[in-house]
Amino acid sequence: QVQLVESGGGLVQPGGSLRLSCAASGHTFRTYHVGWFRQAPGKEREFVGRISWRGANTNYADSVKGRFTLSRDNAKNMVYLQMNSLKPEDTAIYYCASLSASLQPLYWGQGTQVTVSS
Repeated sequence: QVQLVESGGGLVQPGGSLRLSCAASGHTFRTYHVGWFRQAPGKEREFVGRISWRGANTNYADSVKGRFTLSRDNAKNMVYLQMNSLKPEDTAIYYCASLSASLQPLYWGQGTQVTVSS
């Protein structure tokens, strides 16, 4: 079973940047695709982006494309979400998840809060 822990959230001003980390435990972590999701108060959890097991392939939601960048360091069992040009509507709890072969979430981290406000 893969266990995931997010970190790096916090308060940032609009237009600012933040990098989230997803640390994984479990010897099979590198074989999993990893997705990032977010959930704002009163809203459904939504897809943000995903990265393939080796990091060669990435996909992003239209709302974050061009601003957010995923990367992966398998030697450190770490996935990163670099967030630039942040907007107030990016405020949410951000979760990373290990994905199945069909790219559906299997295991979730505890989430990390991102607040974009002046």
